[in-house]
Amino acid sequence: MLVGALALFAAVNAQTEKGSWVIGGSTTLGFNSATSKYKYDGESEDGPKVSTVTVTPSVAYFVANNIAVGVDLGISSISQKEESNNYSDKTTTTTISVMPTGTYYFKSASNILPYLGVGVGYASSKVKNTYTFGNQSGTDEEKVDGFAYKAKGGVVFLLNQSVGIDLGVSYMGINGKLDSDNDVKVNTGTVGVNAGVSVFFK
Repeated sequence: MLVGALALFAAVNAQTEKGSWVIGGSTTLGFNSATSKYKYDGESEDGPKVSTVTVTPSVAYFVANNIAVGVDLGISSISQKEESNNYSDKTTTTTISVMPTGTYYFKSASNILPYLGVGVGYASSKVKNTYTFGNQSGTDEEKVDGFAYKAKGGVVFLLNQSVGIDLGVSYMGINGKLDSDNDVKVNTGTVGVNAGVSVFFK
C-alpha cells in the first residue's frame, strides 16, 4: 500500500515538474442564461434576458516545480435583451483580453491538483446597443480599453497522467477609459465559475 501511494504521489507531481507544459489550464467554455419577471398590483412584465458565453484558452510553462508562467486569452460575450409592447432594447458587450499569468500548483498525494493564480494585462470591450421604439430604431456603439487583472483558483481532477478536468472560480477586473472620451473612466469586475480541460506534457 505504501509503495502504491508513493507511486501515485510521484505520478501526480510529475505533471508539474520544471520543464513541463500545460495547455488549457484555464480553458473554459461557460454558458449562462437568465430571465426575470416583475409582478405588481396584479400585472406582470418580463424583465431583461441575460446570456453569457466565455472562452478562455491558455498555455503555460513550468519554470520551476509547481510554478507555471504563461498567457491567458479571454473572449466573452454578454447579451441583455428587454422587450415590451412597442419597445425593445438589446445590449451586447464583447470583451477580449490578453493576460500574462503565474499559477502555483499545490503538491498532492491523490489525483487532485489544487491551484491558485494571478495575472495582469490588457482588455478591450465593445458595447453595442440596438433599440426599437415604435417606428423608430437605432444603434449605438462604444469601446473601452484599459488595464486588466485577474485572480483564479480551483482544482484539476487528473483522469490520467496527461489529461485532467479543471473546475475553478475566477475574478477579472478592468480599469479603462471610453474610446470616445478619455476623461470618462470605466471600472468593471466579473466573477466566473469555470469548467474545462487541462493537458500536461513535456
